[in-house]
Amino acid sequence: MTASARELLENARKDLAPGEHENRLVPLIADGKASRKALAALAAEQHRIIVSDWRSFLVLASRCADPAAGAFFSGLAAGEGLALDNLRKFAVAAGLDEQALRDYKPLAGCQAYPSYLAWLALNGEPTDVTLAVVANFAAWGNYCKAVAAGLRQHYGFDDDGCSFFDFFAAPAPDGDEPAIAIVQAGLDAGRGTEAAFEYGRLIQSYELMFWNTLAELA
Repeated sequence: MTASARELLENARKDLAPGEHENRLVPLIADGKASRKALAALAAEQHRIIVSDWRSFLVLASRCADPAAGAFFSGLAAGEGLALDNLRKFAVAAGLDEQALRDYKPLAGCQAYPSYLAWLALNGEPTDVTLAVVANFAAWGNYCKAVAAGLRQHYGFDDDGCSFFDFFAAPAPDGDEPAIAIVQAGLDAGRGTEAAFEYGRLIQSYELMFWNTLAELA
């Protein structure tokens, strides 16, 4: 990799951005056409994902040679913990209590994403994983913004019921700057590889698989 971290992130976002019609569930929710069954499944699948991703980010933090990179992934893990409280509110609004969340049978297409992130936590170079994960944040945030709007407009969800999606739709206070600094430090130390784009491509593909698996229920 010879480009700067900022250039790499811009290129990754451009190259990996999903097409307008690739995500089949989010437009259905935004238009009020998704079933309540799909919303409940969304809550239950996300419950498993958030818990898994929390652990994955902590493992990544422990593998970072750079303290700033470790703090970055620890911060992502802390965010997952905050999101879990909001997710429970969404689950209740979708008609699921704690027992229903425990009894839910997950769908393979929905759990491919956290499984891959767990693989990256064990095997990926943290510099590359940082670039791949952050490149995906914009798409995820846009999906969450559209879902929150649809839940309020068409399904009668209140602020508590939408708080999970509001949380991820909000831009990070410091933007991309912490991640760019971490990636640049890794590149300067010779830790960045072309695998970052492979990681990012698969992350985006597995995320679309998540949404489109749920779209089959809609």
